[in-house]
Amino acid sequence: MNPKNIKWQNFPAASLAADKVLYQEWDRLNGKREGLPFLDAKVITLALEVFGTGNERLLVGREGERIVGMVMLQAQGKFRWITFQPSQLPLGAWVAEKHLSPTGICRSLCRGPLGFCLAVSLTQLDPKLCSREPDTSDSESIDYIETGWIDIDGTFDDYWAARGKNLRQNMKKQRNKLAAEGLETRLHEIVSVTEMAGAIARYGEIESIGWKSGRGTAIHPDNEQGRFYRSLLEQAAEKNEALVYEYFFGDKIVAMNLCLLRAGVLIVLKTTYDESIPSIYSPAFLLSQDQLMNLFGEAKIHRLEYYGRLMDWHTKWTENKRTLFHTTAYRFPLIKRLAHWRRNRQAEAEPA
Repeated sequence: MNPKNIKWQNFPAASLAADKVLYQEWDRLNGKREGLPFLDAKVITLALEVFGTGNERLLVGREGERIVGMVMLQAQGKFRWITFQPSQLPLGAWVAEKHLSPTGICRSLCRGPLGFCLAVSLTQLDPKLCSREPDTSDSESIDYIETGWIDIDGTFDDYWAARGKNLRQNMKKQRNKLAAEGLETRLHEIVSVTEMAGAIARYGEIESIGWKSGRGTAIHPDNEQGRFYRSLLEQAAEKNEALVYEYFFGDKIVAMNLCLLRAGVLIVLKTTYDESIPSIYSPAFLLSQDQLMNLFGEAKIHRLEYYGRLMDWHTKWTENKRTLFHTTAYRFPLIKRLAHWRRNRQAEAEPA
């Protein structure tokens, strides 16, 4: 694909919600690359309302009369643009026909209707959905994070037998100790629109007593995080695409997962657990085990995606991992060399 074939139009970000055609085209293009629920036009619009600055721009690319790409951009300093990327979105806010590559889109936008532009970056790209191209004189890709997933295939017994011996033994010890103390465990699933607000409130109560509370990143019904996730899950529940897991010790909720599901893929957006529970127990692990037992038993989901940074605890549940990445195209090769020089100088100045 020659990126010069794309003609771009520059709209205010609010046009995505206001223009029915653009809204529908965004969802059509999202469907071309797995149709991830967190990249629906409704979710991007919600994220803009809650986390946007009002200065974001919607770039709409056409080949002839056909819309082939749409990118939500925000300025990053002078003369550089990146995809709108609040931390609540696992991937960058852009959609496109499959034949368009991230590098080609960035290169085309560099000379598009952004005014004087020296660099464009698409952030948090998934190699499962788009190719990672070799670096060139005017482009580069940079690792972001590793993320993991679980293929729900075969039986749970076979899956569990393939886990590490320490994990299997530790989980058995925890369940035996809970049983000896007379504490019953229970996994509860929430899918109803009317129950999502309460679920988010309970999630916030658990998260607010943990380490995230001190950093100001905990969900609360009245903060931006809480409003976003409540609206997100309520909207998804209207289409039977929301699933919240609550895990109980007796009548006490000790862990929760907030999830989206579509087309046989379950996406874990957030996980929390009660940090007041003694460390001998692992509420989030117990939740995960029961959750996976259900998924294997129901055979309705074929893949569980984490999309967050691969942590040590993830590796106990799966060997699968892939690297998300950022792609940048520069207006001229010299700009890329200057950007590298600047990064190297900054790295040298940082204390060891």
